Amino acid sequence: MSNGDIFFGELIGTAILILFGAGVCAAVTLRFSKARASGWIVIAFGWGFGVLAGAYTAAPLSGGVINPAVTFGLAVDTGVWSKVWVYLLGQITGAMIGAILCYLVYYAQFAANVRQTGTTEGTADEPVPTLGIFSTIPEIRNPIANLITEILATIALVLPILALVGQDRHVEGIGIGQIPGADGIYGSGIAILLVSLLVVGIGLSLGGPTGYAINPARDLGPRIIHSVLPIPNKGTSDWGYSWIPVIGPLIGGLLGGVIYNAAF
Repeated sequence: MSNGDIFFGELIGTAILILFGAGVCAAVTLRFSKARASGWIVIAFGWGFGVLAGAYTAAPLSGGVINPAVTFGLAVDTGVWSKVWVYLLGQITGAMIGAILCYLVYYAQFAANVRQTGTTEGTADEPVPTLGIFSTIPEIRNPIANLITEILATIALVLPILALVGQDRHVEGIGIGQIPGADGIYGSGIAILLVSLLVVGIGLSLGGPTGYAINPARDLGPRIIHSVLPIPNKGTSDWGYSWIPVIGPLIGGLLGGVIYNAAF
């Protein structure tokens, strides 16, 4: 895989992931959305489908990793680190683009977050906080507990992925889609489907405390975009918490790779 293939594959795949994921959060959160207040189960499946669509799209180019934590886990397992920076660059850039696309899809709903002065459009109620559409927010703010949650949830993602792709990954890259004889895996879509269901399961089981970032790009890229978008009454971007959904998943990805190597 060339650097260009990796970058654009991860950019496009991660953008689709965030478009779906932030999109379902916007659909459940914003007023004047037909899916408003649909609940956590809808959000968990929306993110799972985002992984499905993003990884399917990116797989032919980059292997469909679309997550720096998984990138780290695969690099620890394979010992191939030379392409990691390309994956990370594509993933973070793609996450930012996906957040912008979500904003454009729900532009009217964001604009109606509060009634504008001198108009009858929008709602006169308190504005809806918007950061949770783009990034994670803990239910109980406890840095140690929040960090542990993100680490363990990411291990629960990376270990099954490494077990799923097995010992036959392509030695020239770290993509989980570039496996010799992969017709029975990505050719049939089984691996991507299983990883997507795994993400849904993590959301339902482990997502309650922090909103389960389990992906540094998924949280950091949209948080940057949230901080600069002209959303009326958008509230804080909460940069004081932002290190946890970045550092926690990266540690979890590294530990997942170490545990896999030691145990398997």
